[in-house]
Amino acid sequence: MDKILEYMLEEDEGFGDVTSNSVIDELDEVNAYIVSKDEGILAGINVAKELFESRNVRVMFHMNDGCEIKKGDLLMFIHGNARDILLVERTALNLLMRMSGVASAANRYVNLADGKVIIAGTRKTQPAIGKYDKMALKIGGADTHRFSLDDMLLIKDNHIAIVGTPLDALKKAQKNASFSKKIEIEVETLDDAVACVENNADIVMLDNMNHLQVSEVLAELEKRGIRQNSLIEISGGINEDNIKDYLDLGVDIISIGGLTHSSRSLDFSLKID
Repeated sequence: MDKILEYMLEEDEGFGDVTSNSVIDELDEVNAYIVSKDEGILAGINVAKELFESRNVRVMFHMNDGCEIKKGDLLMFIHGNARDILLVERTALNLLMRMSGVASAANRYVNLADGKVIIAGTRKTQPAIGKYDKMALKIGGADTHRFSLDDMLLIKDNHIAIVGTPLDALKKAQKNASFSKKIEIEVETLDDAVACVENNADIVMLDNMNHLQVSEVLAELEKRGIRQNSLIEISGGINEDNIKDYLDLGVDIISIGGLTHSSRSLDFSLKID
């Protein structure tokens, strides 16, 4: 992750900050602060601190990740070389604003769920900064799901299209995977859900089912006495407007790709004192 931060700074700097180098004296030192122009959950402040400190800028004060913030809140106060502060400014703000946006969205869903289900993210993250998206999900109170492809087996529609049926794919995974890895499988029909639960998939994801279809699956699993064989996850088309339709059905997990692929960044600004 440190290499990713260094690359971000190098990418923004290019061959040098020609503006700052032209108008600001090399040894000028200033105080600066980051202020919130928005409200939500703060996430990424420690990453921003690391970015500034990598250029020998002193962080004199900062709020903590997970804090509820509002417009006008002072998030960080720093002191250091003016050129260095301006060099780091945009990279630090971009990441801090995005992470806070993801954490804020996650926190809204967690509050809506009210402890009835686990709210989880997905791998629909930004390229190269997926781990920061995952960090933000955790700060916001959501589960990170998989960090990367080696965390867990997740058999999706394209795997099934190659292998044959969900049950074929599940049995093949159970035969070949290490005992240390959980196996999750994505299904789209009642019959496939029942078959995979009967065969003890660790997690069965009901993909793009409406709340009536989910209810039908759960009722059938209860009828057959196999509901406890697998965790039941639902995903696809669930948003803040309809999530309440799913909360009392008895599922274990709701995963929402929009937490990372569509969350609005919060608005922060760095000011020179």
